[in-house]
Amino acid sequence: MKKSTKSWVMIAGAACFEVIWVIGLKHAASPWEWAVTAAAILISFYALIWASGRLPVGTVYAVFVGLGTAGTVLAGGILFHEPLRPLKLLLIGLLLAGVVGLKLVTPAEEPKQAKELN
Repeated sequence: MKKSTKSWVMIAGAACFEVIWVIGLKHAASPWEWAVTAAAILISFYALIWASGRLPVGTVYAVFVGLGTAGTVLAGGILFHEPLRPLKLLLIGLLLAGVVGLKLVTPAEEPKQAKELN
């Protein structure tokens, strides 16, 4: 797997774990649920920091937040029956289009600082 592809996979994984910990912050009640929430925070931020060393940090953060927001809203609708109105879904679609656009315009080569780290 190319380094830039691995970086994008890490961002997507970080966003998935973000959805878990955001839901956990609201719904965790037992020590076990809080432990899962804390683990999700650590994994999410580790993956985010790792990817930001290999891609432009602004792009990494924007994609992380965009995917995490979309995932959290969709998970809330699916798991907790929060309303998913058409306008909300349209706006999530626009958000995801922006995330895809950022990936398409981000150069595949590593930033100079990341090359020095390797």
